[in-house]
Amino acid sequence: MEVFEEYLAQIANPDHRARTEEVLAWVSKKFPDLVPKVAWNQPMFTDHDTFIIGFSVSKQHLAVAPERSGIIHFATEIVQAGYDHTNQLLRIKWKSPVDYALLERMIEFNIMDKADCTTFWRK
Repeated sequence: MEVFEEYLAQIANPDHRARTEEVLAWVSKKFPDLVPKVAWNQPMFTDHDTFIIGFSVSKQHLAVAPERSGIIHFATEIVQAGYDHTNQLLRIKWKSPVDYALLERMIEFNIMDKADCTTFWRK
């Protein structure tokens, strides 16, 4: 989690910082083989140098970015969890619970779907 310390320190709202740290710590613990890094000023996790999932914060929500394929694959579940989404990310409002089971499935999907991927982003 040291890799995220500087990023987390920049989050002014202590509740938002704590929630973001909680989610990042959960991913690190649940998927210890993923590599944590900060790129484009966003915390993310990679596998064999390919993007798996990224996060960003805004005033209203924590954004989760599993790439477009992840959003398409889980669109129904994302809505059922009470989150809204764009083509690239889903938004977890700060007062909403984190659906860790959904997050786990999204990460597992990307790990399997990108197992043979040789680029950072899907082509």
